[in-house]
Amino acid sequence: MFEKSDEQLIKKAQKGHKKSWMSLLKRYEKPIYHYGLRMTGNNEDALDLLQEVFISVFRNLSSYRGEGSFKGWLFRIAHYRCIEFYRRKRPTQGLDDAPEIPSDAAPAEQHIEHTQRNAQLISAMQQLPLAQKSVVELKFFGHFTFEEIAQQTGMSVNTAKSRLYGALVKLKTLMEVDYVEL
Repeated sequence: MFEKSDEQLIKKAQKGHKKSWMSLLKRYEKPIYHYGLRMTGNNEDALDLLQEVFISVFRNLSSYRGEGSFKGWLFRIAHYRCIEFYRRKRPTQGLDDAPEIPSDAAPAEQHIEHTQRNAQLISAMQQLPLAQKSVVELKFFGHFTFEEIAQQTGMSVNTAKSRLYGALVKLKTLMEVDYVEL
């Protein structure tokens, strides 16, 4: 069977169709959770962020007008909820406490190496300022263009680019240091 587009599901969900709302939720649950996990570095905080994002989307779905992609609108909400999270609670997680993100199909050794690299990346991202971390997240994990990132975060395209490149330099340094210490 063919999968319905976001727009079709949104129209039905706006009319109170619960199955359409659940389909939207299922479609974006993992990407928003992983966004939250990479941004907060903590499973419980990522789940809290996921819940806050979808509550906000549910409450504001009637105001969605289709001016841009639903995914972009959803991640813009996630971005603002993440900013609110950082205003309420600064992460105090140590570098050794980074969560592991399992890979389902990798052999044991590759799985361990992959898990360690994910933990290193999450730890390194936690050391970035929020503005740089959000640009890295949106560009590489959300697959957004610089124009979409600028729109979602309220910064210029050039600012988004410079924050990304600055973050990449810091991440490279942090990841090399962590790799040498292993």
